[in-house]
Amino acid sequence: MIDLHIHLLPGIDDGPGSLDEGTAMCRRAAEDGCTDLVATPHQRHDAWWNDDLGRLATLARQLQAAVGPSPRVHVGAEIRVGEGLLNAIDHGTAGGIQPLAGSRYLLLELSRFVPEPDPAGLIHEVVVAGWWPVLAHLEQIRWLADDLETVEHMVSLGATLQVTAASVTGGNGRSAHERALRLLDAGLVHFLASDAHDLEQRPPGLTAARREIAHRWGEAVATLLTETNPRAVIENRPLPTPEEALSSDSQTP
Repeated sequence: MIDLHIHLLPGIDDGPGSLDEGTAMCRRAAEDGCTDLVATPHQRHDAWWNDDLGRLATLARQLQAAVGPSPRVHVGAEIRVGEGLLNAIDHGTAGGIQPLAGSRYLLLELSRFVPEPDPAGLIHEVVVAGWWPVLAHLEQIRWLADDLETVEHMVSLGATLQVTAASVTGGNGRSAHERALRLLDAGLVHFLASDAHDLEQRPPGLTAARREIAHRWGEAVATLLTETNPRAVIENRPLPTPEEALSSDSQTP
């Protein structure tokens, strides 16, 4: 499995405070079955701007050296949507924007409390600028997740959606759980990720949620959300259509 949204880089946001803790999180994720992890520190957040991409890369290299060859650690960011974002996106990495694993995919974090005035317009502008937007933990963005018509429109414009493993299993509370299930029922989810921050309160791990998805929606969907689609991200490829993914699964020995 591949975890596209996990806070691993030490000392730069509300994730692990030390290299040892980040290393332990990587090992916990590997024990749970993850081969690849995309470290996604908060970026353009009021408390953690994190636009020094060289520093992010250095921390990722240090973490990989401490962990060893497995799991593989890639650099990404959870980019807060706010004033000036579209201008920064136009400049890409030169503007301090960190994509997922060096790809054209951007993990975008909408405010949980303040509605974006034109979320579909935001997606349109990101796509026009040449990027593939991934909306982080959408089940926790109540003002948007409860409006499936708008979400469907955003997906039609090129948005992809990530839900958090703990929301699928109920660990993030009933409301997030119910919204995650509605999004999955509607076929609008593209990625399952842990959004882990530590070893205790928000630990790594996808297996329990993957098992729940396989039970409710089938093994093919579970594979799509934890392996096939995330693999396309780290290989910088467009996501396969559901038909392509199912055809590929059916031909696998």
